[in-house]
Amino acid sequence: MAPYANLAIPPSLSRLSTVVLPPGPKTPSFLIGPSQKSYKHQYSNIYFIRLRLLRGFVEENARRRWSVLAGKPVLVPRALEVEKGKLCYVVGTIYMDMPLKPNVMDDIARDQSIPAPPPPEKFYSPDDGIMLEDESGRIMLVGDRVKDAKLVTGVIVGALGMETPTGEFEVIDLCYPEMAPQLIEADATEDKMDVDVPDESADEWIAVVSGLDVGSASPSDVQIQLLTEYLVGEGGVVTDQVSAASISRLIIAGDSLAATDPVVTEVISTIDDRKARRYGYDATNFSGHPVLSLSSTLTDIASALPIHILPGETDPSGTIMPQQSFPRAMFGDAARYPTFSCETNPTYLALASDMDDMDGDASSSKSRRPPVTRNILINSGQPLNDMFKYLPSPPNTRLSILESTLRWRHMAPTAPDTLWCHPYFSEDPFLITETPEIYIVGGQKKFATKLVKEQQETTIKDGKPLRCRIVMIPSFAETGTLVLINLRTLAVRCINFSAFGMTTGGRVDVKEPVKTPSPTAEPVLLAPKSSAEEVVI
Repeated sequence: MAPYANLAIPPSLSRLSTVVLPPGPKTPSFLIGPSQKSYKHQYSNIYFIRLRLLRGFVEENARRRWSVLAGKPVLVPRALEVEKGKLCYVVGTIYMDMPLKPNVMDDIARDQSIPAPPPPEKFYSPDDGIMLEDESGRIMLVGDRVKDAKLVTGVIVGALGMETPTGEFEVIDLCYPEMAPQLIEADATEDKMDVDVPDESADEWIAVVSGLDVGSASPSDVQIQLLTEYLVGEGGVVTDQVSAASISRLIIAGDSLAATDPVVTEVISTIDDRKARRYGYDATNFSGHPVLSLSSTLTDIASALPIHILPGETDPSGTIMPQQSFPRAMFGDAARYPTFSCETNPTYLALASDMDDMDGDASSSKSRRPPVTRNILINSGQPLNDMFKYLPSPPNTRLSILESTLRWRHMAPTAPDTLWCHPYFSEDPFLITETPEIYIVGGQKKFATKLVKEQQETTIKDGKPLRCRIVMIPSFAETGTLVLINLRTLAVRCINFSAFGMTTGGRVDVKEPVKTPSPTAEPVLLAPKSSAEEVVI
């Protein structure tokens, strides 16, 4: 008898697939066309448009919330029409007067021969002032309620209170636009699916990674190679390959390349030096190895599953938001695959289960599941990182601020004050007109996730409250973490890639050998349990 006759033959695996649906009529586009590439407009137009579009939602929520009060507060249409000693509420845009906030006038007046000081980690200070402004002017907000509130510049709020003898507005309560409506088409059958098919092995998962940081001084080449082998199904044991087969596509949420500063040397170039230059750059001052290394990695992954790549803060892309997509030509052979997509930052993705996967045996678990459609909002983290500077921490966390953006109906309220953005004249694409089912933010220091639920009557459809899974993606170069999201249940798993002798992946570099079962650690299952659950690793 052959020595391997009793070994079990692993089952044949086929990768689950999803399809990208065309954007809906209300989905904003972050592409800047030739007609929009103009910088002659004032940035104040963005604030006026934001207030005009969100004022109605705030007034409706404020009327529902404060109409039952004994004082019968009335709506004041303009901030400067508030009367002293009379209970009322007004709707406007928050402006934070912060001494530590960057000021362009200081930059102009500074002596250019002296290097600028490093930017502060926080704009927050005890001397900050909070104002509410609209088309008529500004009014100072005071009181314990406004001091404890989570507010940043650009948020549209309704403030309930009365004007003091000194001309300030003492705030009693605040009201926000709250979460936007959501198209919930697959939730009606989710309870039945959970009973009939409790196993998640046949569900489609999406993989999200951020901060590959290719080309940095301390590269994570080993971890990236482990990640590539896992995604294409060539690494680990059989259980790892079964897990990889359920991944339908990969999303790279920014910071794929490390920030590099070219070495500028004043050298008189000769004819021979000019001949030595290739691809339009001088190899002595710039190296194309990081781009070539990233292209090679993406080519290997693109041969197995679709890829969506977004630019980030350290990537060679424009600084202002929204960042435009990478040119496909810079990724070499990876761009030959039609499933390789270069996206803007931010971007919306509408994913649906592939109907071809539903064909086959009617008794199979996969054939009994109806298709699932999910609307996904992704950005590379610059808006969240900028908002985090406005608030003290603790008690505020990045995850709580990210949740607040859903209730503000705006993903980047600090643009254009401290977050550079394009001077839009007739629109504000950063408004959240429809709450996504999945909200992904890359470029973070730690992983965190939460299932946000909203019970407002205006956002409930068919008796079910809307829900949104928010996920913060940590830097892969620092943590070695790959995040997997289940499209049907919105559950989240983390897989850590690490190698002995390297600190990447969260492991401590020790001199004595340690026993590790496999290069890929066991995944951590983070299934949603309640709306108040907050998981931070």
